[in-house]
Amino acid sequence: MQLIVADDHEAMSREAARAIAEVLKRKPGASIVIPTGNTPLQTYRELVQLYKRGEFTTAQLRPFQLDEYLGLPADDSRSFFGWVRRTFLEPLDIPVERLIRLNGETDEPEAACRAYDAAVQQAGGFDLAILGLGSNGHLAFNEPPSDPQSPTRRVALTEASITSDGAYWGGRELVPRYALTCGMTHLLAALQILLLVSGQAKQAILEKTISAPITPEVPASYLQQSPNVVVIADKAAWPQAVPY
Repeated sequence: MQLIVADDHEAMSREAARAIAEVLKRKPGASIVIPTGNTPLQTYRELVQLYKRGEFTTAQLRPFQLDEYLGLPADDSRSFFGWVRRTFLEPLDIPVERLIRLNGETDEPEAACRAYDAAVQQAGGFDLAILGLGSNGHLAFNEPPSDPQSPTRRVALTEASITSDGAYWGGRELVPRYALTCGMTHLLAALQILLLVSGQAKQAILEKTISAPITPEVPASYLQQSPNVVVIADKAAWPQAVPY
């Protein structure tokens, strides 16, 4: 595991965008799993600027959705599908039809998860998993407890996630209680993993993620077992004078 500490969120985002662009330069047809949320938003904006400068192409890029609330139509403002479309696909000129979705509109969540798994397998797994770090240590919606064998599945959101997402959506009562998530099996098997962590609120969970004992109660702690993990954090999230 490598830890890169940037001065602030803007510097972290530039570093992350460059790392993603390098993957796309090496392999234009890379399969990449895309997170939502506030942390990667500036990274995507920086990535778009690199794309507009012609530093990489997206003509063959294979994007995968990381997670999705269950029971929301695609045009719901809370839908992660819509978020990915607005912030990643459209600015990078990627047809929405190319996105491999976790279909939260389905009445058959198990079938939707199996279809997603089949697409991941057909792609040969992920070349790059871009991840954020949940306040309770979740990766995607792999809520505690989740171990490395946790599959793509329907999950009940924890109170910590509902509260965290409620701040984003304007109230915890607006947050769906169930979601679909890419499994830990796929994420930990990615050829490269990029974990983005920003803000003082993530200090404690970042330390547990990279230096505390590995446990399913902190799903992100399993990243310690992967040699292909790069953590990019800002100083607010990792203020220690001596880097990890």
